[in-house]
Amino acid sequence: MPATRRTRWAGAGPVRGRCIPAVAVLWASVTVAGALPAAEWRVPMGGNAYLMASRPGSDDGLHRGGAEVRWHDPATTWTVWFHVDRPASAELSLDSTETGGRADLQLAVGDRTAVAALPGGDASTARFGTFDLPGPGYVKVELQGLKREGGAFARDPVLRVASDTPDLAVTAVTTNDGGMYYWGRRGPSVHLAYTMPAGKEIEYAHCEVTVPDGEDAPGSFFMANGFGEGYFGMQVNGPAERRVLFSVWSPFTTDDPSKVPETDRVLLLRKGEGVRVGEFGNEGSGGQSYLVHPWRAGVPYRFLTRVEPGPEETTTYTAWFGEGETWRLIASFRRPRTDRHLTGYHSFLENFLDATGNVGRRARYADQWVRDTEGTWHPITTARFTGDATASGGHRLDYAGGLEEGGFFLRNCGFFSPPVKLGTVFTLDAPPAGRPQVDLDGLP
Repeated sequence: MPATRRTRWAGAGPVRGRCIPAVAVLWASVTVAGALPAAEWRVPMGGNAYLMASRPGSDDGLHRGGAEVRWHDPATTWTVWFHVDRPASAELSLDSTETGGRADLQLAVGDRTAVAALPGGDASTARFGTFDLPGPGYVKVELQGLKREGGAFARDPVLRVASDTPDLAVTAVTTNDGGMYYWGRRGPSVHLAYTMPAGKEIEYAHCEVTVPDGEDAPGSFFMANGFGEGYFGMQVNGPAERRVLFSVWSPFTTDDPSKVPETDRVLLLRKGEGVRVGEFGNEGSGGQSYLVHPWRAGVPYRFLTRVEPGPEETTTYTAWFGEGETWRLIASFRRPRTDRHLTGYHSFLENFLDATGNVGRRARYADQWVRDTEGTWHPITTARFTGDATASGGHRLDYAGGLEEGGFFLRNCGFFSPPVKLGTVFTLDAPPAGRPQVDLDGLP
């Protein structure tokens, strides 16, 4: 499961008469007889589409991370998403490379439906007409193939949006550089970076996470206790499986765990009953543990992490999962070439399934406390809201964070609007009421 991605920024919009380079917004000028030049945007299906229905056994879908769109089945339906910053009137069309023959397609926006044909040939365009787009916010376009003569309804399909609405800005995933189609369909990851007490060595961190009913979409990772060398939280891995996950990275940088030298391997010291332990890769490498556990939406769960430097430049990381008054050990790992207490305390929310980036998720993060090495508990009252490269690069705008019921919240995916500005600092009106009631000496 990939972790939070590096952050970068790029963004621009169309300006009549000249072009400003952009990552998330691209445009070109088109001229219509008797009309002013219109701005035009490309919305590739590879980075902005979701397969909503198809017949059993169909091979239709987004392959190779979205670089290939397979569309042969007339039972297949797609949704394609893009964002407009204001209400607009726009002409919608679909470009395709050679398909081997004519294809009739149906497109719908809201309650309006239109049918157009791709005539085939080396490259062709189906023009569906002009639509009124509500805004500001995301626009959902529904596509279906009706009949075809060639081998596919469309190849390398790109939805084209053209509008003469003044100063309109359209946002979508427009490039596959760095595998952006895949990351864009996954949706933005969002984080809360907590402000720690100054001048203190922190040994324990505590957080409570509650996922509202209906916000636990497959692919969600509600990460509670993140630190400089790993993370601890709960996931929705599928319709029938949920996990509590605790991972610690190796100090040796590689995505292949088999290449980590023996002296740099994260060592398991102990694990709780029913906990599975192994190694992970593709996001750095290290030790991973997880408990398959049927946690439920609407129920608060607690996460406690201890970070304790040990002998010979090692640090031990231990995680406990709290349900009601019961605590259970997840695992304890020893990391080499590390000699420090807890740093970089944070939480995050991400989606790790690119097929579910069109479904929203949300969680409340509350009751954050840290305990220093002298035994004093300190409440966490301030957090800075940030996002990954999908958010900060302007590829997706469906992200938010803020204050909620005496705690913080994070929200992402689902194509909602408007976003919350990245970099916003949130401060609780009052600190959490009462430090965590945890018998540290009696923990399993």
